[in-house]
This record gives sequence, structure tokens and C-alpha cells, in this order.
Amino acid sequence: MLITNGTVITFNETNQLIPYGAIYYEGDTIVEVGRAADLERKYPAAEKLDANGKIIMPGMICAHTHFYGAFARGMAIPGEQPENFMQILERLWWKVDRALTLEDSKYSALTALVDAIRHGTTTLIDHHASPTHIDGSLDALAEAATESGLRVGLCYEVTDRNGPAGATAGIAENLRFIKRLQANPNPKLGASFGLHASFTVSSATLEACVDTSRGLDTGFHIHVAEDKADQTDSLKKHNLRVAERLEKQEILGPKTLVAHAIHVDAYEMDAFRATKTKISHQPRSNMNNAVGVAEVEKLLDKGVTVGLGNDGFTNNMFTEIHTAYLLHRISKGDPRVMPGDRLIDMAFKNNAVIAGIFFPKPVGVLAPGAFADIILLDYVPYTPLTDANYPWQLIFGMDGSHVTHTIAGGQMLMQDRQVLTLDEVAIAEKARQLSTDVWKRVWEME
Repeated sequence: MLITNGTVITFNETNQLIPYGAIYYEGDTIVEVGRAADLERKYPAAEKLDANGKIIMPGMICAHTHFYGAFARGMAIPGEQPENFMQILERLWWKVDRALTLEDSKYSALTALVDAIRHGTTTLIDHHASPTHIDGSLDALAEAATESGLRVGLCYEVTDRNGPAGATAGIAENLRFIKRLQANPNPKLGASFGLHASFTVSSATLEACVDTSRGLDTGFHIHVAEDKADQTDSLKKHNLRVAERLEKQEILGPKTLVAHAIHVDAYEMDAFRATKTKISHQPRSNMNNAVGVAEVEKLLDKGVTVGLGNDGFTNNMFTEIHTAYLLHRISKGDPRVMPGDRLIDMAFKNNAVIAGIFFPKPVGVLAPGAFADIILLDYVPYTPLTDANYPWQLIFGMDGSHVTHTIAGGQMLMQDRQVLTLDEVAIAEKARQLSTDVWKRVWEME
């Protein structure tokens, strides 16, 4: 396929922008990026897609999400309004996840994946929990991902909050799914070993997870210090801060992905750097839960890879970028913090590094050898769009609503705003039926 006649933003090392540009890909991989006239001469027999002057750029990446969160949209929490994050977990999320069946898990994923396709997010890293239906839950999500055509990394959240049997089942589900993908690799499916958070996982369970993971060439995906309560719990029970505890128990490492890392100190930041642990930042979720603002720039200054996720919010990652840009300025009272180019590096280059934990070829860049994960936007800039200013054009102008075409691994998932791989109406209708029952089960819980 030759996509031609567009403005190509490559997001490569030189931040190259190519007016009248084109991309040629074969199968699931980009072969060449360059001027449209040159590539049209070089590949005259190629099937063509005329971009008609649209922006051509890499698909967006979400470094941390929860598909099952889709079924909580609009749901009133039974009882009094939660006063803090721990109450939000206990009164909402730990009831919702217990109410999920395998079918619920699949359809919550499908609704999120439709949203991702519509907004040009082609790679998503999910963190799943369904304590009453653990066995096969990652298969249910993988089935949804495969139907969508998107690129998805999966794990199951191991925790002790549902008893020893629940923890054992979570460990087994991670092990089974990782081995499944190793035996039958799929370039659009990835896996890691999921853990909930330090305050719900005992030392014995952490040790069991590490022992189980040996020889699997995998890392962990875990929430760290999203709220101060995580640190309070770790200091009280273990006399260690959270990252210290996780480093001591061999959880941190180059293939481990930490979500949030809001309430961490300088020593913990150094531990992330020394172990090459990756971090995902979720500004909309952090604002919604009133848990604080991560010291992202301090982490970046120390050399820690920090990317951008959404924690189950809408899969319009443009909105996550816009929010991050504004949040850090107002939180510091300083318009110089989190400059646009640094933020865009987080959303593309750093997220691409995180995706590299899960997938065998580069994403988040338009370059030979990278996966053909490509989106087209009907964004028409009315000021100059250049190599130097495109981060600010993206922050102040571009949005997921501009996406007209979504391609993942060379597969056309949306064309002219028509989703091709999933039946949106049928999925929404089924999801409404299922979510009604989920809500009933939540309200019946004490």
C-alpha cells in the first residue's frame, strides 16, 4: 500500500516533517517514507490511498489502561460519595471488577477498542481484573483485540484482596497467557505479569510471582504510589517505601511498567533509573481521583523513561496530551514547565520504548522497519506547520476527532471515519445489556 499526497509527520529522531509526502508499506511493516513523487515513481504498481492533503502520522499509543473501566461510565456509586482514593477503590472499582463475567470483560474491551480506533490509538497496554472470573479472562480480552485489529498488551492483576485462591488464580492466568503467546506469537498481542499494587500484595505473593516469572523473559505491570496510602502501608508493614520494597523483591527492571509513581521520593526515582523501570503517567485519572501530580519532569531529568497512558479514560490520547500540558503548568504555577516538545517525546518516543516491552517491531514512528501503524487526520493548519512547531500544533490544534483513517499493522481498521473491523452499533447494544446486569450485581454487594 502506498499512502500518498499528505503531510507526513514521522516522529523520528530528526522530527522530520515531509510536505507532499508518502509512505509505502508491505504486509504489516513500513518499507519507505519520502516524497510522494519519488515513491510513486518507485512503486508504480502499488495500491494507492490518496491522503488528499491530510496529516499522516503514527498511530497513538496508550501506555496504561483498564478496558473493564468502560462499564463504570455513568454508574452511581451506592452509598455516600467517596472521600478519598481508597474509598473510590473499595466502593467502586473493587465492586465493578468482582461483578464482571468473561463476556462482560470482552465487551468492555470491545467498547474501548471501538473508541481507540475512532481516535487513532493503535497500541494499548491493558491491566485487567475480574476476580470472580479469572481463568480465561486474558483470552477474552485477546479475542476482542484480535477482532478489532489493534495492537494490545495484556496482563492479569494479581492481588491478595480476594484471598489466597484469587492470588493463585491470578498468577496462573498470567503464566498461562504468557506461555500461550510464546508458543504462538502474535505481533498484535503482548503480555506481561500483572500485579495490583504494593498495598494489596503480600511479600509471599510477590515472591511467588517472581519465582513463577523466572525464565519467561517478562516484566511486571503494577500501580505504584498512586496515592499516599500506598506509601503509608508499605512503611508500616515493611519499613520500606514502595519502590524500595519492589526493588528488594526483584519486581523492578527494564521490562517492568509502573503506573503513576506520584508519591515517590528521590531515592525511589533513582531506583527506577538504575533498574531501567518504565513509568506511565495518567493525568486525567490523577486529577479525577484527586491523588496528586507526578513529578514527571524530575523523573525525566533523572533519565527515567516516562510515557503517557489514560487509566481507562477515553482512548483519545490527544486529550491526554492536552491535559498533561495544562496540568503541570497549573500545578507548578509556572508556564515554562512541561514544554510541548518534551511532552510529545513522552507520548511518542517514550511510549514507543514502553511498547517495545511487548512487541517485536517499533511503533510510534513512521520509519522503515516499523509496524505500519498509521493514522490520517483532516486537520488543516491555518498557521505554518514545521519540523520545529508541530508539537504545539498537536497540543493546541489536533485532536482525535480529526482522525479519518486508522491502520494497524497494515490493516485498515477505519476508512473515512467508517469502522471496518467492529460493528459499533451491535457492540453498544450488547454492552448496554451486559452493563445493566453488572450494575445490578454491584448494587447488591454489601
